[in-house]
Amino acid sequence: MYKTTRREFLKEAGVCAAGTALFGDKILGAQAVRPGKHPNLVIVFPDQMRAHAQGFMEEDPVQTPVLDRFAEQGVVFSQAVSNYPVCSPFRAQLMSGKFPQSNGVLANCNTSGWENGYQLRTDERCWSDILKERGYNTGYIGKWHLDSPHLPYVNCSNNSPDFAWNEWCPPERRHGFDDWYAYGTYDQHMRPLYWEKKAARNGFHYVDKWGPEHEADKSIAFIKDKGRAYKKTGRPFALVVSMNPPHMPYDKLPARYSEPYAAQDLEKFLNRKNIPPAGTRWGDYYRKHIRNYLAMVNGVDDQFGRILRALKNEGLEEDTIVLFTSDHGNCLGIHDEISKNNHFEESMRIPFIIRWPGKIAPRADDLLLSVPDIYPTLLELMGFRGDIPGDVEGVSRAGLLLDGKGDRPTSQLYIWVPYGGAEWGRRGVRTHSHTLVLNRMPDEPDGLILHDNVEDPFQLRNIAAEEPALVSRLMADELVPLLMRTRDPWLYRL
Repeated sequence: MYKTTRREFLKEAGVCAAGTALFGDKILGAQAVRPGKHPNLVIVFPDQMRAHAQGFMEEDPVQTPVLDRFAEQGVVFSQAVSNYPVCSPFRAQLMSGKFPQSNGVLANCNTSGWENGYQLRTDERCWSDILKERGYNTGYIGKWHLDSPHLPYVNCSNNSPDFAWNEWCPPERRHGFDDWYAYGTYDQHMRPLYWEKKAARNGFHYVDKWGPEHEADKSIAFIKDKGRAYKKTGRPFALVVSMNPPHMPYDKLPARYSEPYAAQDLEKFLNRKNIPPAGTRWGDYYRKHIRNYLAMVNGVDDQFGRILRALKNEGLEEDTIVLFTSDHGNCLGIHDEISKNNHFEESMRIPFIIRWPGKIAPRADDLLLSVPDIYPTLLELMGFRGDIPGDVEGVSRAGLLLDGKGDRPTSQLYIWVPYGGAEWGRRGVRTHSHTLVLNRMPDEPDGLILHDNVEDPFQLRNIAAEEPALVSRLMADELVPLLMRTRDPWLYRL
């Protein structure tokens, strides 16, 4: 088990924030990437898993023994967020290294997304395109959700005659991923649906197995095959495994995960001070689903462990960067929010643990990481700094990972955009101490929210009216520069 207490963990993160690497420049510098030798990459990210749902964080009462051990082996960015905490916008930022106003995915890819042109552009230069050009074997397994459905809709659950979510991704839109075993978005976790590499739009198939378990099976097969090729030819591989659980519906999981949680007293799971009371719509919603939600996390942890074991069994641990994260969190009724797509901590904060044995010293760090930063960080770590496109808006944090040196941002951008209204919606910033959000919608009065996340970690009070000077400072010093950088049309309504 992870022996560091939450208090010690956060204290350690604060030390790292001051710029102190645990192992110092001398040791880390001696283990820099050798020219001509590039690591493998494995990214695993479940859907809708909040940062609090990791055992070592000592917040949600969940068992994650694999992640607890993994956290001891890598760097934990405890304050990483999903800047636009909903599925498609996160994925587009991850793949493009750009914020939504620049990559064009301003909301989820569904029927409304199609009507507004929201999907990952075919000509977007993704990090996976670069790795493919550099000779990597590439694979994508699981949920993609970057193609908006078009008529005639694919005949499956999640799609109705009037509105659709799930869509096939044609080969020319797969951005360098050769091995393809994926779907758009599909929520029948116990009988998931997939398109194989050569399948036509109506050539999907179903699998009678829990989605994360089946995807771990496919990942292990990929690792064994590509790992052996890597040993023979030196040609590295990159694999993305995108699991749907712990996304709703929360009752779609194997009994071996759900039953141990169902047997426990519900009161154990009501430890957060912002859970609505029993007898209210969202308070009852939380009580109904929290045990299965955490049981799903337990199951994802288990399947992630199988993938890690495959890397170890194939002798690939030291040659592989592994990243575990999530596309956003989940309120599950907290703050009267059904799940994500809001500024609250349960929605924005995501797991983020990255491991590269012998290259990255294990530690905790409270860096204010944003999603577009992942693209340039990974490419620089892998030895491809010169290939990062000039229009990428994320900032590489590779130096911080390798030797503790580098600039540290003072805030993270928060975004929500209504369909068809790029100049409307919510914009905000999250700092180490506060969250500020402004809401602007047609024919509505402007809304202003300010939370003190230190004094009020459960965000129960809006103190905007009490702190006008702080609001002005956060606007001028943090929010406006970020919006100017992304040329956000919302800015011009200020």
